Amino acid sequence: MSSRTEIPPGINQTERLVFYASGGDENEWFPYTKIKYYTNAFIVQDGKILLGYKKRGFGMGKYNGFGGKVEPGETPLEAATRELEEEAGVKASLEHAGSLFFLSEGAEWAFQIEIYRAESYQGVVTESDEMRPEWFSASPQSDFDPAELQVPGIPFSKMWETDEIWLPLLIAGKKFAGRADFTQQGDTFKPYKWWYGVHSNE
Repeated sequence: MSSRTEIPPGINQTERLVFYASGGDENEWFPYTKIKYYTNAFIVQDGKILLGYKKRGFGMGKYNGFGGKVEPGETPLEAATRELEEEAGVKASLEHAGSLFFLSEGAEWAFQIEIYRAESYQGVVTESDEMRPEWFSASPQSDFDPAELQVPGIPFSKMWETDEIWLPLLIAGKKFAGRADFTQQGDTFKPYKWWYGVHSNE
């Protein structure tokens, strides 16, 4: 059992994080031996957020940002920029918004995902073989209040369950970090233990 103030393994222990949300606190974190590096990018503009409907592969049928594996020789930012253009047809000056660490029970690999956001882009949003881009309403309150922050219109029922915790932070421009461990039940992944923190402004 871990404390809510204890930053989980897999998250940079030097980051100054303020506890935001957790669950499955009675459970232990799953062990891992290797890490794969991925990215995920979002466009947040004029009270809307651009999400992609996954048409094939892992996560098919779910909405997510635009991203993928960091290739050898790439930085995470370079990978995020490339994936956004490949999957949505647009270029953007991305800024780092947060870090996520995911792990599935029994898996040898954990996934380190660097999250990016931009408020403008160049080009025409275009469907790709893998993703169908769609805009959703995303109008968070101007004053950040974790207990009241809401994001109407986003299809959370068709997203990964823990997205509902951190996506409002991304939209509000609050840098975050988190870890979520999942158990697999058939083709369904269920949250087992999770922890999220917001970067301190101090």
